[in-house]
Amino acid sequence: MTDQSNTPEPPKTLLERAESMFGLGGYKPARVPKELKKPVNRRPSRATPKAKAPDAPLAVPPVPEGVAQAAGDPAPPPEPVYEDVEFNDTVHPINRECLTRYGLIQPEGQVTALLEEFRIVKRQVLQSVRKARAAGSGALAQRVLVCSPHPDEGKSYCAVNLALAMAAEKDSEVLLVDADFAKPSVLRMLGLPKGPGFMDVLARDDLKVEDCVLATDIAGLHVLPAGNHTTSDSEYLASHRTAEVLDRLTRGSPKRIVIFDSPPALAASPAAELAKHVGQAIVVARADRTGQSALEDALTLLSACPDLKLLLNAAHFSPSGRRFGAYYGEEA
Repeated sequence: MTDQSNTPEPPKTLLERAESMFGLGGYKPARVPKELKKPVNRRPSRATPKAKAPDAPLAVPPVPEGVAQAAGDPAPPPEPVYEDVEFNDTVHPINRECLTRYGLIQPEGQVTALLEEFRIVKRQVLQSVRKARAAGSGALAQRVLVCSPHPDEGKSYCAVNLALAMAAEKDSEVLLVDADFAKPSVLRMLGLPKGPGFMDVLARDDLKVEDCVLATDIAGLHVLPAGNHTTSDSEYLASHRTAEVLDRLTRGSPKRIVIFDSPPALAASPAAELAKHVGQAIVVARADRTGQSALEDALTLLSACPDLKLLLNAAHFSPSGRRFGAYYGEEA
């Protein structure tokens, strides 16, 4: 038989060598407790629950302004209710001689070709207002900008005539705002007195815009003067106060249409700033003066407005032979 006494022992493991070197005294199994702890990841048994004293009510501190409301917290306080804005009721008469001098619509006069033309214009404007309001534009739909590429193309003439024609509406009223701060002309064309106006309200926090609005003796027509010209007209229009002021012009009056007579788009920057605050813009192009490139540049500057319209002024030729006003002059 083979001698097995000199058979080498198998090599020891690392733990066995460590035990022999450091005298750890062998390995013993860990102690097992008599009662194990209850598991924490299981639902408790449905045994008869013990009666629990009601919790004391917690005092919840008010949520600071600007902090998001967490789930389960008390409801935030209701938003403030804004009061309706009422204009100054002091009536300022419109000078009818000024209307005649500048070739404007006579509110109490006969039906003329000029009145009929602007009746068509205002129908298009009011239709766009209704569509924009139905689409959810809110007070933005009630604001209309009248502009032109260059000076002397008739934008103030068209803005005033549009306001006079719209004032005759039975279901709406109009506020004409002179926003041509450098060269205002609305007060002169209507024969109204000078006073603080739009730019003064933008530059002063202590001045309310409704106190600057002039009521006229033409039913449904109010006028807001341009105010005092500054060297920072565009900066004031670009400030947050502009939105606040314009909101007050229509607050509580969903049927009020606000018409802005702005500076020419290619001559002054306020027109582009005002285009951001209106629902539609009417660009007046003079038939015998306005060039195509100027018109395209003006439309680009006013592109912030969602609805741009063109109005051809001083057109003396109609391919269809349209002659508004002559029909009403015929005898029955």
